[in-house]
Amino acid sequence: MSGMKRFWVATVLLGTLGMTIVALGQKDKDDQEEGKTALVNFLVLKDDNGKPVRNAAVIMHSISGQGKQEKGGMELKTDAEGRANFDGIPYGPLRIQVLASGFQTYGEDFDVKKPKMDFTIKLKRPQGQFSVYEDRPKDSNPPPQNPPPMDQKKPN
Repeated sequence: MSGMKRFWVATVLLGTLGMTIVALGQKDKDDQEEGKTALVNFLVLKDDNGKPVRNAAVIMHSISGQGKQEKGGMELKTDAEGRANFDGIPYGPLRIQVLASGFQTYGEDFDVKKPKMDFTIKLKRPQGQFSVYEDRPKDSNPPPQNPPPMDQKKPN
């Protein structure tokens, strides 16, 4: 009987080992890209004149498979020429945000899939916002008429 037990134990162990080897051998595209990293270069410029933006914060976040931003991240600062770079960004989706004083915040998602990627980001100045409290040109809606003073109202 002990010989039969040994046979079954050996069969189960060999079967488990065989399935493990087969599972490890089946890699899809995502598994092949896992572990690869890229060098990313950023150039941050002013949209209106093309001059570099110094000390802009370039923030990078990985994005999960569900499209949500993962916790953590990395922040870089641009140099005097508006450049920043980082070597070691994992392949896959990456959210990039750029913040600089006096400019609109920039944000976009990218797919890192090459060993070296270059990004040129043009920051815009803030745009004016419409307000109901500001004076408008006379051609637009006429101003509301003021109600008559209290002493001129007709009695009921």
